[in-house]
Amino acid sequence: MTSPFAPPPPLPLLSLLYLDDHLAVIDKPSGLLVHRSALDAHEDDAALQRLRDQLGRPVWPVHRLDRGTSGVLVFALSAQIASELGQALAERRTSKRYLALVRGWPVADEGLIDHPLARDPELPSAQQPHLEAQTGWSCLRRLTLPVVTDLRFPSTRLALLACEPVQGRRHQIRRHLKHAAHPIIGDANHGKGPLNRALAAHLGVQRLWLHAQRLTLTHPVSGAVLTLEAPPGPEWAPFL
Repeated sequence: MTSPFAPPPPLPLLSLLYLDDHLAVIDKPSGLLVHRSALDAHEDDAALQRLRDQLGRPVWPVHRLDRGTSGVLVFALSAQIASELGQALAERRTSKRYLALVRGWPVADEGLIDHPLARDPELPSAQQPHLEAQTGWSCLRRLTLPVVTDLRFPSTRLALLACEPVQGRRHQIRRHLKHAAHPIIGDANHGKGPLNRALAAHLGVQRLWLHAQRLTLTHPVSGAVLTLEAPPGPEWAPFL
């Protein structure tokens, strides 16, 4: 019998994609917070604290990924480097590519969603200024699953998209794909609940189907161009 006073088991190590004296880049699992937040006050586990303990030194997040999003996440190993990289992101001197599994089949094979977004998606959009936002996308694959999520149809159509946001507005890809009538599977805030539940049961995986696959940036010290990639996890295999 396990003692109630036994220490909790150690948390799994994060997968390091890149590490030097200035940067640490991880492949963040879906479901892991980037840092502790008042919005999830009950949750103690977060990538920042895990990586800090794993490396034995302070780390600073350079950007954010939603809790449900997996993939490339960059930390700086000093406040100065974090500031420099944050500026590079703000000035769009980086590029990002995501994979998204969405509802329905896009009519075209590629396109650009140009739709301004309210600054805070948690507040009524009519009371906020709307900010410029564009997301380029291309359709990698169209699929049909033998799952009834709408009684009018005997199956469900899905598409695998590659998405490249020009800006980094909060939930930008999620909000843009909802606007395009192709919400991301597993998106509790911007998607369809019955569809998400039916597909989670069919696939045996409950997650937000959004993965930060690639981030390209210029190293703030060496000046080298870094292309940082996180391969999609095994749950993506049926769609690739």
